[in-house]
Formats: sequence, C-alpha cells, structure tokens
Amino acid sequence: MNLLILTQYFPPEVGAPQNRLFELAVRLKKLGVNVTVLTAMPNYPQMKIYEGYIGKKYHYEEIEGIPVHRASIYLPKSKSIIQRLLNYFSFVYSSAIVGKNKIGDVDAILCESPPLFLGYSALYLKRKKKAKLIFNVSDLWPESAEKLGVVTNKWMLKLAYNLEAKLYQKSVLVTGQTQGICKSINQRFPSVNTYWLPNGVDVSYYNPTTVTSNWRTDNGFLQNDILFLYAGIIGLAQGLEIILSAAEKLKDQTHIKFILLGSGPEKEKLQAIQAIQATKQLNNVHFFDAVSKNQMPQIVMASDVSIIPLRKLELFLGAIPSKIFENLAMEKPIILAVDGEARELFVNQGNCALYSEPENVDDLVKNVELLSNDANLRLQLGKRGRNYVEQNFNRNTIAQNFYSTLVNHVNKA
Repeated sequence: MNLLILTQYFPPEVGAPQNRLFELAVRLKKLGVNVTVLTAMPNYPQMKIYEGYIGKKYHYEEIEGIPVHRASIYLPKSKSIIQRLLNYFSFVYSSAIVGKNKIGDVDAILCESPPLFLGYSALYLKRKKKAKLIFNVSDLWPESAEKLGVVTNKWMLKLAYNLEAKLYQKSVLVTGQTQGICKSINQRFPSVNTYWLPNGVDVSYYNPTTVTSNWRTDNGFLQNDILFLYAGIIGLAQGLEIILSAAEKLKDQTHIKFILLGSGPEKEKLQAIQAIQATKQLNNVHFFDAVSKNQMPQIVMASDVSIIPLRKLELFLGAIPSKIFENLAMEKPIILAVDGEARELFVNQGNCALYSEPENVDDLVKNVELLSNDANLRLQLGKRGRNYVEQNFNRNTIAQNFYSTLVNHVNKA
C-alpha cells in the first residue's frame, strides 16, 4: 500500500503533532506500508524557516528512510486573520502543486487537521491520484477556534464548517485523536466511519531504567528541590496563569520550584507577570525554551511531578494533552487540571494522576503541597502510570491496530 501523509507540521519541528505523525509513519513503514510525507518547510514554533530550507520552493529529503517532500509556506507577519489565512492557504496551494507533480501513485491519503483548510489540498490530490481519503482530526476545528474566540469572522466560520462537513463525507475513514472527538463527529454526522487513533508513547525511548540526567544540577537546582514541570505549548488553551498564581501562594515553601518549558503566544505575557513577581522576591518560577525531542527524557527524568492544565471549557472535555504519555512512561506523577476524557482515563481508570479542578488555584496548591511532602505517593503514582501506558498507549500496538483498520477501509471497493 502507498500512503501519503499530508501535514503542515513534521520534524525537524518539535511538537505533539510532529512527533505523533513521525512515530506513526515509522511504524507503518515497518509494517510494510510505503509511506511518503508531504509537508511544509519547517518553521514551528519560531515561525521562521529553519536553516538549510530558507529560500526554497521545494525540498526533498529522507528521515529514517521515509521520503519527505516539502513545499513552500508563507509565514504570517502578525496574528491578524488575514495573515493566518495567507499562512494556511499558501501551503494548501503549494502542497497541491508539489503533490501533483512530485509524488507518484497513492492508494490513500492521511490528512492531518488542523489546519482544516489543508483539506482542500487533500480533496484535490484525492481526485488527481484516485486515492482514498483518511481525515485525521486532532482538534475539532473550527469549533475549538470559535469557542476560544480565536476566529470570530462569520464568513470564515461558515466556510470552515462547510469544508469540515465535506471532508467527513468524502473520507472512507475519519480518525480522531480522542474518543470525545469521535463522539462529537458521530453525533453531527452519524453516517461517518470514525476510528479512535490515540496518541501514545514509545515506552522503550521514555524508559526511566535507561535514562540518566544531569539537567537538574546543570541548571542550578538542589537535590532536595521538588520540581513541578510544565513542558509544552504556552498558549491560551493551557491557562498557565494558574501556575504563577500557585507559585505566589507557595512562596514560603522554598523547596518547591515550578518549571515552564516551551514556546507559544502567551509566553511573553507570562514572563512579564513572573518579572513583576520577581521584584517581590518570588523566585520559584523558571522559564526555559523549547527543546528537541531527544532532550525531553532527560528533562522529565530530572523533574518530580508534571502539571498538565487546560482552561475550564466544555470544548476541552474530550482533550487528552499529549504530554501525559511521556511523563507517565517516565514514572512521573501528574497533577491533571483537565476535565472529561483525560480525567476518566488517567485519574479514574489508571489511578496514576491527581485531579485538580481546572482554573482552581487553591485546588492546584493543595495537590502541589501533597505531592511535595509525600515521596511515597509520588513513587506509587509513577509506577502505576508506567504500567498503565505500557498496557494501553504503546505506540507499537496503536500502529498495528490502525494498520489493520487502514487496510480494511482502503481495500474496500
């Protein structure tokens, strides 16, 4: 089978969708699928074309034996809706041209959303290549963008909702990253075939028995410090102000340190708040830039607890932040300030995370104090977490199950 993965995001960029799609591609290749990737020139999260790709309209490379075709993309100069549209549609156009001219026969196209508008390119290539379409939804767009207030233009929302419906109807299979996404799609489009394609973790790569780390001492932290880590996108959805508020309430417990590692649109705002706190002798919050995938196991290993928050919105009841899996695989306990599906899976079923009500600072403070003072509880939660993801979210098993489903739907007349 010849499978084309169409995505705006792919390594060497760092991020959840980049890593998830790469890991899936590697495993499908091992299962005998001829995987080709069509993606943009790498630019995320700095929104600057990486060195070695600057000025190119087209670039071909292989990453671990996987052919990767790269097309040009316009980088927005501001956060305006016009600039975002130019960003999305520039890659829609360039990917359609590169896909038509540079990529051979394709049996199936796996298109990653968001961005939803990449579906235009997927529909075009589906028709040109006479291929089956699998549409992978990692975020319910435009619904999430509308509810977060990111997109308010009625014309754009109507265009997006119409495209969403067409893509579902034209796909032989719609895969959802969470059960909540699949349920939402089936409620609105009962005839659509959906399949839960969860994120997961490479349990051999994120393995506490094989990872060693000097990150803690290299960055000036003491052995008796208890490090609470947030690593990921620093954006609106995460509501990371709650961590700064908790830090202020815990200022007298000097062994408790908060690490915010990553990049995103809210980072400067949070750093400005932290700078004001620092003038009041509050020095328990530390910012670090995003790092490459190969550095993450060492950083997680050096931490004691992971904090994973989302805002208190109905929209996020079906969300499962990808950072959960790596932390649990490394036997790190989690404070999960997320409602809905994630809470059900990891607090109620897995019993490997402590629940905090989203946006409730006092609840977060209570759990931070509890875990900072109870090493045995940290150990128990970590052991249960590793066992739970090994059994339920092993990337090898996820890929094998998806491969069987993929073959079944693509080979149907």
